[in-house]
Amino acid sequence: MGNKQEELEAIVQQESYDVVAVTETWWDDSHDCSAAMDGYKLFRRDRKGRRGGGVALYIREGYECQELIEGNSRVECLWVRIRGRASKADIVVGVCYRPPNQDVEVDEMFYKQLAEVSRSLALVLVGDFNLPDISWAHNTAEREQSRRFLGCVGDNFLTQLVREPTREGALLDLLFVNREGLVGDVTVGRPSWAQ
Repeated sequence: MGNKQEELEAIVQQESYDVVAVTETWWDDSHDCSAAMDGYKLFRRDRKGRRGGGVALYIREGYECQELIEGNSRVECLWVRIRGRASKADIVVGVCYRPPNQDVEVDEMFYKQLAEVSRSLALVLVGDFNLPDISWAHNTAEREQSRRFLGCVGDNFLTQLVREPTREGALLDLLFVNREGLVGDVTVGRPSWAQ
């Protein structure tokens, strides 16, 4: 994120989001102070042992929340349960970064985590999954790894909500829910640094 942090903070404050998910943070221990954002609790999973990657969730203060699944550090994924208010049910929000060259073993670790959190809870999962060969309109894929991902999505009764390309004509950044009504209108936006 580096120099993009200020712009992210300005957008978040202007739009008053309750939850913000970030992939490919590129953070390490040197970013402890600069990653914080006023009015938000920060949950993060930095990539260990090599550069790049990493995920983070900012959740508005005032929500009672707890990180789930410490998990394997090879899976760049973060799961946070947000306690429902009044008669509302709890919801789990997940963010994932799947590098383009991720091996099958790490995919399988992610699938186990996903199955665990999606059992009985309302779930919203966002991330950069780097599977450009999937046709979400036809629920098909060219590569075996992508077909396995589609199978996992089906096994966990997830619906993918992003309908337009997110990067250079490809649909890489995805949004999944396991129940209708958890997410309203989905719009693909482009921050100024990505244009």
